[in-house]
Amino acid sequence: MPVSYGLQPLGLDVERDALLYIPKSYKLNKPAPLVLMLHGAGGDAHGGLAPFLQFADATGIILLATPSRQKTWDILYSEYGVDIAFIDEALAQTFSRVAIDPTRIAVEGFSDGASYALSIGITNGDLFNHIIAFSPGFMAPASQRGQPRIFISHGKMDSILSIEHCSRKIVPQLERAGYDLVYQEFNGFHTVPIDIASSALEWFGAYN
Repeated sequence: MPVSYGLQPLGLDVERDALLYIPKSYKLNKPAPLVLMLHGAGGDAHGGLAPFLQFADATGIILLATPSRQKTWDILYSEYGVDIAFIDEALAQTFSRVAIDPTRIAVEGFSDGASYALSIGITNGDLFNHIIAFSPGFMAPASQRGQPRIFISHGKMDSILSIEHCSRKIVPQLERAGYDLVYQEFNGFHTVPIDIASSALEWFGAYN
């Protein structure tokens, strides 16, 4: 199948489809890093792409954004189910279209998406070797597989998900569990500043 560069829907759902971004520098004979991107509550795939989309062409990373089936991720309603199934389908489509570097597969999220990224990343650490969580609220892994590296950031003035009740509790738990973790606090609110996003990509090795 010829490679179609740029932003494209996967055709998995009429109303809330997944979006794939293939950078112009992608070459079939050179497997690329992949980031699965998860939006915050009330968001969609376009919003999910926002933290890294402007960096994709320069770094050569492939981005996959999957929207939740409802307003936020299934675990916040009850249990894992429909969103995991949709993510699995979107990943399968992506792996069939492009060559992915298995040593650089990340799951990233913001807010509720960050909580979900931590949760499914730890559960599926045999697939995701990197987890990027921007302003997470909690984590609820179903199990622990592998030993993914973890990057977490949080704004000190976050009034949506308090840093004191969220990341400052999550980070020590992960450190006690032995995860290789980088944690960055910043003077700001419930957001992903450009310099934090760039720092996360540098940590991921996207500039190599």
